[in-house]
Amino acid sequence: MIIAALWALGLLASGWRATDRVTWLMEVFPCFIAFAFMWPTRKNFPLTPLLYALIVVHGLILMLGGAYTYAKVPLGFWMQDWFGFARNNYDKIGHFAQGFVPAIAARELLIRKFNINHRKLLPFLCVSICMAISAFYELIEWWTALLLGQGADEFLGTQGYIWDTQSDMFFAMIGAITALIILTRWHDKQIRAI
Repeated sequence: MIIAALWALGLLASGWRATDRVTWLMEVFPCFIAFAFMWPTRKNFPLTPLLYALIVVHGLILMLGGAYTYAKVPLGFWMQDWFGFARNNYDKIGHFAQGFVPAIAARELLIRKFNINHRKLLPFLCVSICMAISAFYELIEWWTALLLGQGADEFLGTQGYIWDTQSDMFFAMIGAITALIILTRWHDKQIRAI
């Protein structure tokens, strides 16, 4: 219920502020997909509080990116000034989260639904799932570019960077590995508590 309320507010605020409504919808659409899975399963298969919190944060990252388009998020311009980046790198936060959050989601499903808890296999599978999600998302961006042509520029947010696709997947991989390194113990405690 809290996720629904936070996301409803976030979607209203970001949709109200949206620079481009079509781009906004494409950027926030993963929130609708996540919600469509979480809402019906909330009683029969409740997730850990950690995973719910991560999903909320990831959704808010998407909503902020959708409101401005990723290439124009103020935080990205601040990062550009602070670190001397050549471009607005807010999208890298989104792609890092695209690995960080799904790694914990995959881990939870693999342990709780599929009873996979092997110390070496589990991290490999989690990172592999995150990489598959990231690659599929990059394919969606490519298909969008083919379909919309120049109209896809705001959604793609490449800003002329030819290695954008590869760096997006790299950031997702780093996010997945980071999540597994820093959250595994905490996640295990919460899984045991369910």
